[in-house]
Amino acid sequence: MAALDLLGRRWALRVLWELSQAPAGFRELQRRCERMSSSVLSTRLEELAEARLLTRADDEYRLTPLGVELVGALAPLEAWSGRWAREAGGPTDGDPGA
Repeated sequence: MAALDLLGRRWALRVLWELSQAPAGFRELQRRCERMSSSVLSTRLEELAEARLLTRADDEYRLTPLGVELVGALAPLEAWSGRWAREAGGPTDGDPGA
């Protein structure tokens, strides 16, 4: 339940998804998540780092091995959500959004 609580927080999955694409500094990550305030981004980064899903090194945030494993574990859910969106007539761009 703790993992679902963390992942259910606004923007948490988006941050993980963005970092799965490539490591990024704070400003770059904020740019990629264009509607996220700096205070929310800072809070999410802190929470995800505390959960050992990401780390910061050389002014860049990157997924830890545990974070990479989590993103991989979410792949079947992403595939399912694409099928669901197609059937429901919703967006299918693969972006987990906010």
